[in-house]
Amino acid sequence: MPDANIQDSWVRVIEVARLRERGRAVVKLDGKQLVLFAVENRIYACNNRCPHEGYPLVEGHIAGATDSCVLTCNWHNWKFELDSGHNVYGGDALRMYPTRVTEGAVWVDIAEAPRAQRIDDAYERLRHAMEENQYDRIARDLARLRKAGADPRSAVARAIAWSHGRLRDGMTHAYAAANGWLRLHDLSGDPVEQLTCIAEALGHIAYDTLREADWPYGGGEVPWDEERFAAAVEEQDEDGALAMVRGALAAGRSFRVLEPVLARAALAHYNDFGHSLIYLRVCADLIERFSAQVKAPLLLAYVRSLARATREDLVPEFRRYRAALAEWTTPAAQTTMTLDPRAWVGKSINQALSETLAARAAAPHDLFHALLGAGSINLLRFDPAHEQRTDGTVADNIGWLDFTHAITFANAARVTCTRFPELWRAALLQMALFVGRNTPYLGAEDERWHVDDLAALDARCRARVLNHGVGLYIHSAHLLKTWMAARDELAAAPPQEVAASLAAAVNRYLNAHVRQKRTLRTARQALDFVSLED
Repeated sequence: MPDANIQDSWVRVIEVARLRERGRAVVKLDGKQLVLFAVENRIYACNNRCPHEGYPLVEGHIAGATDSCVLTCNWHNWKFELDSGHNVYGGDALRMYPTRVTEGAVWVDIAEAPRAQRIDDAYERLRHAMEENQYDRIARDLARLRKAGADPRSAVARAIAWSHGRLRDGMTHAYAAANGWLRLHDLSGDPVEQLTCIAEALGHIAYDTLREADWPYGGGEVPWDEERFAAAVEEQDEDGALAMVRGALAAGRSFRVLEPVLARAALAHYNDFGHSLIYLRVCADLIERFSAQVKAPLLLAYVRSLARATREDLVPEFRRYRAALAEWTTPAAQTTMTLDPRAWVGKSINQALSETLAARAAAPHDLFHALLGAGSINLLRFDPAHEQRTDGTVADNIGWLDFTHAITFANAARVTCTRFPELWRAALLQMALFVGRNTPYLGAEDERWHVDDLAALDARCRARVLNHGVGLYIHSAHLLKTWMAARDELAAAPPQEVAASLAAAVNRYLNAHVRQKRTLRTARQALDFVSLED
């Protein structure tokens, strides 16, 4: 009989003499495959599958004395300290099992750690995997988190808390994409698709923060004042704006209380190619989902990006925007009008602004749909030959992403301005800027992208996004964001011709060949630039 202190989780696995004769042995216990090693006077038990790619560790080799024994997997040279399971190589740790020798036999304790500990361990491994930007490890640790009984979506909230201090310029596409991946996760009941969504979200966050130092958020804390906050953002006083956000957080103000001035600041300029408004909607969705866990990290990252945002309305080609904004006067009664989106297509920036001013008596949603339709037609008519050019100037660096922003910004504008109607004027004029800026790069319209079945298009988009095969996260993020924005707009029931153009545009974009790196163009422009420096 075994000793009384050996509990039910201890299992008799092999005779000691037999193990010492072989030096190693594989055993199967309760669905687990373990390997045992006899090294001098010690006996070790661990998972037989290498945590890297599953190669059998019984085929590995052992070096070192008992007190510093290292097991090497011969497949990819991963090394593990057998006393602890610590990975010397820097990857996943190896699961070790306690062993005892009783009555000439080896006993192994196969008990699982408590659920809370397994979840904490999975989070810790996940954080290390993100710091190393190792996508396969991220996926495995998410699977372990799920196996331990946790919701992998919670890892996104933790990742935001871990990473926001490493965002030198504030919010990036990673958080925006994370919101999209979470939405897609919620649409699926398939565990593989769901794991894909969370792994993509965390992989993008890891990529954007890889090897970044901590960039502290300065400013201290002062009482919240809406007008002073707006003035600080306008002056690009990051510390002043952050101090007031901290004051708002300390006072327990909700995001909904802060949202009106954040929206006003986001639309105060033609900001950062529309990202200021797009990211505001991301903050709203993520805070609604995760509440206090992400509220402070997101607001700090967002306000930093808002204070540092580029202001394109200050460059010459967009300067008429400010005059158009001043010229716009809201009629006493808005009227329902049928507006043709094609009235904006092919127009210059200034002409697009004039067309929008001429239609300002229309109800905002009617004008919105006309501009959304024009942006969709532009995406449908983008001539990719411009993207392929290697002899253009930096000013003519154009690609698919430039055209998708008319869709993603429009979606953010509709949601925001429906809540805050006083912002429609700025949002609609900025939509006109997106339409006009892309006019020089239009080609002929291609009817083959017309969509007859929106449900079938949605299924194709979903399949394309989930298995995108795109190396750079910026491009997979735009595939996801554009589809999700179009999905929302189509669900909002726009006029039939606008819906048709939007569906066709998304169909084309999701099937486009996106150039991810431009070697010759970059080299040529570098030579041209440097030649003019002196």
